[in-house]
Amino acid sequence: MNSMASGALHARFLRGLEKSPDGVAVRVGEDTVDYTTAHETALAWAGALLAAPGGPPGAIGILTGRGTTAYLAILASLYAGLPAVPMPADFPPGKIVSMLDAARVSALVVDEEGAALLAGGLGGELGELPVLAPHLGAAGARELAGASGLPVLVAGAGTALAEPRSVTPEDVAYILFTSGSTGRPKGVRLTHGNTAHYFALMDAWYDFTADDVFSQAAGLNWDSAVSDLWCAWAAGAPLVSVPPHAYRDLPGFVEAHGITVWFSAPSVISLSRRTGRLVPGSMPSLRWTYFGGEALQFDDTDAWQRAAPGSAVINVYGPTEMTITTHRHRWSPEESTRLGVNGVVPLGLLHDGHGELLLDERGAEAESEGELWLSGPQLSAGYLDPEDGRGKYLERDGARWYRTGDRVRRLAGSELVYLGRMDSQVQVQGYRVELAEVEHAMRGACPVSGAVVVGVPVANSTELVAFYLGEEHPPREFHRELAAVLPPQLIPRHYHRLDEFPLNTNKKTDRLALTALAAERHGAPAPAPVPAHAA
Repeated sequence: MNSMASGALHARFLRGLEKSPDGVAVRVGEDTVDYTTAHETALAWAGALLAAPGGPPGAIGILTGRGTTAYLAILASLYAGLPAVPMPADFPPGKIVSMLDAARVSALVVDEEGAALLAGGLGGELGELPVLAPHLGAAGARELAGASGLPVLVAGAGTALAEPRSVTPEDVAYILFTSGSTGRPKGVRLTHGNTAHYFALMDAWYDFTADDVFSQAAGLNWDSAVSDLWCAWAAGAPLVSVPPHAYRDLPGFVEAHGITVWFSAPSVISLSRRTGRLVPGSMPSLRWTYFGGEALQFDDTDAWQRAAPGSAVINVYGPTEMTITTHRHRWSPEESTRLGVNGVVPLGLLHDGHGELLLDERGAEAESEGELWLSGPQLSAGYLDPEDGRGKYLERDGARWYRTGDRVRRLAGSELVYLGRMDSQVQVQGYRVELAEVEHAMRGACPVSGAVVVGVPVANSTELVAFYLGEEHPPREFHRELAAVLPPQLIPRHYHRLDEFPLNTNKKTDRLALTALAAERHGAPAPAPVPAHAA
């Protein structure tokens, strides 16, 4: 089957190759790779991986930092017709081993960082797993083989593919890991059919061209990075990796690289506002901005829009299990603030071709408010371990659904607004508390520039602990202001000012870290981790 006809994800790169054969495909710092070089390199690496000892591998692990090797390895995996399994080299070794085992990875691509891990002891836990280390010459490959005990592959003209292998819509393109409630990584299988539907919508909605410049803020193991990568490559445009130091002056980074398309978690906005660099008109090159993965606040959105007056600002929503995003809402100062709840921008309208259900606590269908269930062509093939999908992937009314765990409200016109996680509600003195409501009240109370409220178990009840950014305020001041807008059970017991909120690798606020900090400070054991929710 022809890759283009089958809707193969890597066909999007071939489209970009036709448009921009000499253009930059990816830029990481000072390193760039053009489309033609990337294509030829991916064919060579794909051939070497398919020729690995023991027969063609079942999935390709990509153990790297954020260099160009990671991007080329993803392309090579798909050219080989095999799932790409990105995993950052700074993950704990035990987590890396569990991910490799769960995904049944039978060949590995590494860069300098990945190779150092293998040589430093990780290789001894991987049996006879073949490794492709393209940055090494023959002598370096022999040295790595000796240090790691693993066979090291060599890419060359003799094994290079003449063209990418064909795939079917049911074949898996990516395996992305999301943490479960136990902390054990859960692998989500995204098929070529899943991604074909998502990107067909993106192509229809947005006018990306080879003249655009895409940012790539998220780690490659996150689904938002899948969107960045393949939107850029289908347009024949450059993709620019955003390094950590860029957030010290994000407008300066955007200007230096001429970035026109931005996609990140909303926490990036408050981070940029605190640097003092996010001022009106500071990002004139932006045309399209997408935020997803956590609640997008009115004030932050307004600040970004003023900094990028020529950009549409889109709030997107969707769990990894539904292939990147399923809803979108375009920011409008008047309409978005009228529709939003708790100072949060609406999630928006459902993508074409999908279904959504709102279910109440009894499992009955609700008209306007409940837990969101989703179905449709972007519904992933499920987790690697079927047991992980128990209670999440469900049959109802003759269709297969994914239970998101998010509580939403349906407005007139069918737009959804986010109310919070089903498991983020806590009981305080028998009163059900929605943490998002408390956080919204805090942002307007003193005010503060950011607030996160968590619950920690104390004796037979729960106490609310608030963390905030901005000027220091005495607890009695918070209590006085909040008492005017909240019932007593919703007023936090403890308040802690921070210089900044901890962020995870995808620049989302790390609520688990704050919950653990609250429990540590107030002598209570940390509650079981809440499942991470990704866009």
